[in-house]
Amino acid sequence: MSDDKKNTRTHYRQLYVKVAPGEIYAFIPGTIVKVFVEEGQEVKKGDILCSLHAMKMDNQICSTIDGKVKAINVKPGQTVSKNDVLIEITGND
Repeated sequence: MSDDKKNTRTHYRQLYVKVAPGEIYAFIPGTIVKVFVEEGQEVKKGDILCSLHAMKMDNQICSTIDGKVKAINVKPGQTVSKNDVLIEITGND
């Protein structure tokens, strides 16, 4: 096998859902611990939106874009599945 073939990846992971820029998805099934934002609130990329408890850990779900919170589809104590839309954000255009 030539050297250039050894270092080439032949398998790539496929996303199961098409990710929209302003939709924040659950990356793993779990329970919502706390929601840190309200509808209409301005957020910046990287701001913590909510906390998701999964596999004995609390995971911070962060904003992927700058914008305004359009909808919050979860509440504390709610169980979510993988790829559920947790929060929707409208971008600043």
